[in-house]
Amino acid sequence: MASKTRQFREHWADEMDGAATYRALAERADGEQREIFLELAKAEERHARHWAAKLVELGEPEPRPEDHRRGVKTRLLSFMARRFGPGVVLPLVERAEVADAGHYDGVPDATVAMATDERIHARVLAGLTPSTARAGGIMRGERWHRGDASGALRAAVFGVNDGLVSNAALVMGVTGGLADRRLILLAGLAGLLAGAFSMGAGEYISVTSQRELFQREIALEAEEIQAMPDEEANELALIYRAKGVGREEAEAMAARIMRDRGTALDTMAREELGLNPDELGSPWGVAISSFVSFAAGAVLPVLPWLVASGTVAVAWSVGLSAVALLLVGAGISLLTGRSVAWSAARQLLVGGLAAAATFGIGRLIGVSVS
Repeated sequence: MASKTRQFREHWADEMDGAATYRALAERADGEQREIFLELAKAEERHARHWAAKLVELGEPEPRPEDHRRGVKTRLLSFMARRFGPGVVLPLVERAEVADAGHYDGVPDATVAMATDERIHARVLAGLTPSTARAGGIMRGERWHRGDASGALRAAVFGVNDGLVSNAALVMGVTGGLADRRLILLAGLAGLLAGAFSMGAGEYISVTSQRELFQREIALEAEEIQAMPDEEANELALIYRAKGVGREEAEAMAARIMRDRGTALDTMAREELGLNPDELGSPWGVAISSFVSFAAGAVLPVLPWLVASGTVAVAWSVGLSAVALLLVGAGISLLTGRSVAWSAARQLLVGGLAAAATFGIGRLIGVSVS
């Protein structure tokens, strides 16, 4: 009983702090932004009343808003909002809401609507944050899964880079300590296969887990649309208003979308959850791609040892790795927009330092063992 009471009081205080922060933001805002802050404050106060009622059910006196002592963080944010305006404080509040988006997901005494409200607050604030608006709105501000055209190139370039640098360092390390061609070749091939399988398996698990998470979120959203269509319509309208759409137009758009459950689910998944149901990714496709790209980079330092040995193999291994590092650096420049020469030189320097360090360590170990 005591733990329940303490938990409910903490939830009540947290919601009152949230309401106080939004009302402080509203004081320095105007127009549509002020109305959105006030609606968010009312949602927090509605949650606080829920916890107050829970305390009464336990036989505790009902907490009064005037008795609430705001936390230090809330006082600081409120002061900054009143002193410097919403623009300074909003990114801080948004990050806090993102961190607390699933706050009520595992709390049995919270309602489904409360859990939904907490998630939607982060999305609404993302649309109000100036940097997000400049970047293109909510979807760019907090996108979980990006299906941009450069994604495949990015994965391929960095996969090759990982394989190349790690196996070049491994081969050089073993070369520094041993002169046996067979052992060097064995270490290089083992590093290639181990790294490629590790990358492939890791990406498979990562994408599979991501898909399962997204599918769970979409299923929860479908349940919310089924159980609370009016609340979901209000959420969608609030998101559009945060993007700059007028109240009447936003409400009309939300009403049209909510008439069709399939369209509503697709829209809410994109707008509220920030994901595209059509772009959840293929675990096997990503796993195979990661395996191949890593192996393509890792095989280059090993190739000379298949046909040569000694100084000749070392020279060719270093040369092939250096050329590949330059090409990888050039590929990275396509992604970053930096100078091709600068990116290539940086990549050669980083990869060369890694290989040189492992070669030196291998030489020290080889000398001490012999």
